[in-house]
Amino acid sequence: MPIMVGSAVQNLITLTDTIFLGRVGKVELGAIGLVGVFYLLITSIGYSFTKAGQIMIARRIGADQEKEVGPQVHAMGIFAFLLALLMFFLLAFGSRTFFGWFVTDPDIYEACIAYLDYRCYGVFFSYLGVAFVAMYTGLARTTVIIYNAVVMGIANTILNYGLIFGHFGLPEMGISGAALASTLAEVLAFGVFIIYVLFDKKCHDYQLFKWPELNIELIKAQLRLSGPIVLQSIASVGSWFVFFALIEQLGQKELAVSNIIRAAYMIYMIPAWGFSSGINTIVSQLIGQEQSRSVMTAIYKTAILCFVVTMLVTSSVVIAPDYILRIGTDDPVLIREASKLVWVLVTLITLYSFSTIYFNGLVGTGATKQSLLIQVSSVLLYMLYAYIVVGVFRASLEWAWMTETVYWIACLAASAWYLRSKKWVKIKI
Repeated sequence: MPIMVGSAVQNLITLTDTIFLGRVGKVELGAIGLVGVFYLLITSIGYSFTKAGQIMIARRIGADQEKEVGPQVHAMGIFAFLLALLMFFLLAFGSRTFFGWFVTDPDIYEACIAYLDYRCYGVFFSYLGVAFVAMYTGLARTTVIIYNAVVMGIANTILNYGLIFGHFGLPEMGISGAALASTLAEVLAFGVFIIYVLFDKKCHDYQLFKWPELNIELIKAQLRLSGPIVLQSIASVGSWFVFFALIEQLGQKELAVSNIIRAAYMIYMIPAWGFSSGINTIVSQLIGQEQSRSVMTAIYKTAILCFVVTMLVTSSVVIAPDYILRIGTDDPVLIREASKLVWVLVTLITLYSFSTIYFNGLVGTGATKQSLLIQVSSVLLYMLYAYIVVGVFRASLEWAWMTETVYWIACLAASAWYLRSKKWVKIKI
């Protein structure tokens, strides 16, 4: 459960923004769908870098090398801060040009920029925060992740309500208020990690409080392992951004409806996010304990459990679609249009619950180059289908959203094949 929540944090922030902005207007609802995916792309780069640290920490713990944890965390933290600094400048000074290439509707464009003007400051706390998430996930000590997520969720909800609509004596800021609220929530959540670490006695055993050194070789080792994972995230989340940019060209209504579906999609993905992050640690620790023969069994059992839990949660949208889809808006026209996509949504979640476990199990073996190849190949198929269906034929949203099935089927088939080949057994990290 803690891993499940920790893996979903950035998505939950975007989801909260969507819920509130859906009550402001169609432009704001559509804009947060596009700019929310863009910011998720930025944060996923930092999260993906820390996956290498998580895998290496889990491997050291599996090999009973606790004192090696601290240097791994220091390397993650130093690089995460430098990367956040770069991303801040790109967001602060390059967003107008970038969105000008993709967005055709002037109202959507201005709403996206208004969001990023405040949201760009959150990247520092996001990147350093996920370094702590990676550390405690790799250590399999995940209670603090729940504390962090609860503080962030509550703070983001209260601040969103106040800053978007002008309650509690706060200014009414609309979509800018959503961005400021999310950034402040990240600051508070980061403070939770700092306080917890300071009182965590085990951190002394990990050499965490030893003065950090700029260990270039260790950073390089993490970069070698994380580089393919980062590229995977860029390919995966970046393709989603392109998909929403194509949808934006169909009109404000289509973009708003797609964001409602994305909000539901994100909710039903939460169990699988947790299971997929957990299988990274399980696989890496099994290999560290020289139990490689148990890897496939662990992945298979995790996939089945993930599917069962995900389907139990997803059944709610089948039973009461109109009620569930109200999470994104109160507009009856948009809800009616979104309800037409319910069975597409269920199909996507089913495929995802299996595919993400096998793919992340593969990543946990350290086969990041192979997983990058799988990811990029799957994304290319996805992008080709999306361009033909949406960009060329301008088909219905039902056909547009079926692009996800192409991606998850390709990813599942390739990941399962490579895992069964046993080629990953010889990989050393």
